[in-house]
Amino acid sequence: MTTISLPPLSWAARRTRIMGVVRRDFAALRRSPIRMFEILFWPTVELLLWGFVTAFLQTQRVPFVVAFLLGGVLLWQVLQKASNEISIAFLEDIWSRNLLNVQVSPLSSVEYLVGLVVFSLGKVVFAVTVMSGLAFALYGFGVGGFGVGLAPFMGLLLVLGWSLGLVGIAAVLRFGENAQVIAWSLVFVVQPLAGIFYPISVLPAPVQALSWFLPASHVFEGMRTVMSGGPLPWDRLLWAAGLDVVYLGLTLALFAWALRYARAHGKLSRFGD
Repeated sequence: MTTISLPPLSWAARRTRIMGVVRRDFAALRRSPIRMFEILFWPTVELLLWGFVTAFLQTQRVPFVVAFLLGGVLLWQVLQKASNEISIAFLEDIWSRNLLNVQVSPLSSVEYLVGLVVFSLGKVVFAVTVMSGLAFALYGFGVGGFGVGLAPFMGLLLVLGWSLGLVGIAAVLRFGENAQVIAWSLVFVVQPLAGIFYPISVLPAPVQALSWFLPASHVFEGMRTVMSGGPLPWDRLLWAAGLDVVYLGLTLALFAWALRYARAHGKLSRFGD
């Protein structure tokens, strides 16, 4: 057996450690039918629910495009699962009392987060692919309605979701396991402000001003523009991208501060007790 030694700070060594996190999480997922079931259960229920609502509204001849709702459901799942998957993966290390082992391993915090992000990306793509197939089979809705805008829409929501997930992780590191509810519920605070199923214009004026500081608001407004037959709204996408960069930078700084705090106060060794 040949042992290959890589310089610890080389890209090859970093890639190996990152993929180690991905393989670990994939092995845990593959051996847990419950986790596999959970990936698809709630998104499918939500898709069926809104699909039936749109079917009812069609019978009532309500003058709006059904694709708005189904497109909103699909993109909402990208945002929700991007946030929840990264934060829940972190919480699973706490629940299994493995977080301290991760922290004392050669794996850096950045590599650990990148591993969680890569694995969560795979789960998001899998779930959205299945949901897209169901939407087409049951309601005749194809994601081709987004055109080339699908990739930037999804990318912007992924970055926002990961930023929200990092906020939840930072809250747990700073305030302990009692704050874990923030890790999986924070994304739902964004939902009513982002205009997922309705235009931002229906919100009260003060709330509208707040919602425009959310990248998701620009994404979902842009989605409706495309679904209405308009061109891809690059101005909205650029605003969303700029906000994403700012929020991701702030949340990474918040995570780094919370991790330093947890280490300084010995919290890492008490998680899971």
